Amino acid sequence: MQLAWATFTVNKRFALAISRGVTAQTVNVWARVQADGIEGWGEASPFGVGDFRQSTEQIAEHLAQARPLLEPLHPLERERVEQSLRAAGIGSAARAAIDLALWDWLGKRTGLAVWQLLGLSRAAIAPTSVTIGINPPEVAQQQTRDWLERTHARALKVKLGNPAGIEADQAMFEAIRQVAPEGIALRVDANGGWSLPDAITMCRWLAERGVEYVEQPLPRGAEDDLPALHRESPLPIFADESCFDSRDVARLADRIHGINIKLMKCGGLSEAIRMVHTARALELQVMYGCYSDSSLAISAASQIAPLADHLDLDSHLNLLDDPFVGAELQEGRVVPTAAPGLGVRLREMFV
Repeated sequence: MQLAWATFTVNKRFALAISRGVTAQTVNVWARVQADGIEGWGEASPFGVGDFRQSTEQIAEHLAQARPLLEPLHPLERERVEQSLRAAGIGSAARAAIDLALWDWLGKRTGLAVWQLLGLSRAAIAPTSVTIGINPPEVAQQQTRDWLERTHARALKVKLGNPAGIEADQAMFEAIRQVAPEGIALRVDANGGWSLPDAITMCRWLAERGVEYVEQPLPRGAEDDLPALHRESPLPIFADESCFDSRDVARLADRIHGINIKLMKCGGLSEAIRMVHTARALELQVMYGCYSDSSLAISAASQIAPLADHLDLDSHLNLLDDPFVGAELQEGRVVPTAAPGLGVRLREMFV
């Protein structure tokens, strides 16, 4: 098996501001595995959680370390591939790119989409939310209008945790509510931007305003405070930055209501599926999220979208220069095609 990769730059229509900073542009990695005359595609996008970061440069370094490990293996030996990469300390984003490429290769080998290989139904896919970043109230209102006009979304995910405090969060949230159509689902992600007292206050305040759940209200590293919030919050609490893989699901199960799975955090579709089954065994809800992923990684996540309760697969919808075409937006749902593998092709201008 041969591994190759190249970087590509994507720019956001709206720079995304969260509690930890602002992102307007990222350099992602397009990975390709080849064997038996078939090429499988995967993607890695850089991300950071507090002091933990996987940069584009680190991803490329890890892929370079992985290449000789893959040469004696075949794409059908996915378990051996994963064991070798983990033993070598290859980071989760690079592992994700390789894992996605292996699933894409398998689908192309069989002539089936990954969702078909897994026996899933596209009819079970929930609507995706679209994300409104931290902004002055009037800017947040305009972004909400633009997102809804372009996508006809049925759910909004509002980023809170403003460094200016919960009063600023409340002002922005109320401004968005003023322009959000009746019946649209409202979710909140604080990206670890609240203290425990502020989280309790905000969960109660948001519950009165019809919010469905709150994602990562407390910082990564403050997991010991989650039991108190779990007792006091009238809203379900989802863990994102605190939950990377299936081991974290088990560790957090008694203090959360659900998990946010991201392919770059967990290492690809194979581990994401394990996380889903672990969460279900522990009676937790499941959602999928994304970083600055293009349509390549989003299409990969969409293959297992029928297994999730909630979806936040909207990063590709905010890109001005997505080089890939894949999963389709249908009535607010990100739906994979029936094309083999991940169902992704290069946009004509990039061919």
